[in-house]
Amino acid sequence: MGGGVPVTAAPGMLTAPLFVPADRPERFVKAAASGADAVILDLEDAVAPAAKDAARAALAAALPEAAIVVRVNAAGTPWHGADLALLDTLPAVGAMLPKAEDPAAVAGLARRLGEGRRLIPLIETALGLHHAAAIAAVPGVTQLAFGPADYRNDVGCDDSPEALLLARSTLVLASRLGGIAAPLDGPCFDFRDPEATAGEAHHAKSLGFGGKLCIHPAQVPAVRAAFRPGAAEIDWARRVVAAGGGGGAAAVDGAMIDAPVLARARRILADAGEQAPD
Repeated sequence: MGGGVPVTAAPGMLTAPLFVPADRPERFVKAAASGADAVILDLEDAVAPAAKDAARAALAAALPEAAIVVRVNAAGTPWHGADLALLDTLPAVGAMLPKAEDPAAVAGLARRLGEGRRLIPLIETALGLHHAAAIAAVPGVTQLAFGPADYRNDVGCDDSPEALLLARSTLVLASRLGGIAAPLDGPCFDFRDPEATAGEAHHAKSLGFGGKLCIHPAQVPAVRAAFRPGAAEIDWARRVVAAGGGGGAAAVDGAMIDAPVLARARRILADAGEQAPD
């Protein structure tokens, strides 16, 4: 990643985690088999207020064998305390905190979770975005995520890429400064259109995101494919490493190879699962 802030050791970066309502246990196993790299069991937006207690019970009784993150209800809601008490009984799962705004509150949750568990603050408001760098720097935070729907409502912008560019770029920068994994973009709400999902995922990747939240199993393959290096990228990276790995002056496709270009090529090969020669 070049010079600057090192990425801290933490549970692996998520690329295509899948939301599942916590009160729908019949969907848990299917979600775990979807190819998603984690299942986010949602106690917040996907569960009606009257069903929160039943959702907690269903989650505890039917926890699938998969990487699990629980999206708790936001701090200050009537259900937040009970959600955290449930997490205390499920030490293997991580947590997603919606409406994350206060670095001190995030730090308190990180201490409660302890080491080795994912903590993903969901940035959904102007205040959360303002504090994004401080939140990313909290020990125990593993990855930020963007909640574009609530963010749009909070600041009054539309859903165009231009209107959300500042927010997305701020989260990428905050994550890098905090030394954590690249952030997760919000989901594509048109889950019936794989091309829409793929287009949004490619856009997020181009900005420096590391993955994208999914709300339907059909989105998982498109998101995973978008964040994998393509064949043309891998071919370019191989040729750059072959030409420039010796340290002398070289060019590929008419462009000179310098240290940042070589570092990017090595990163592409690493993302593709290839070992680049030293």
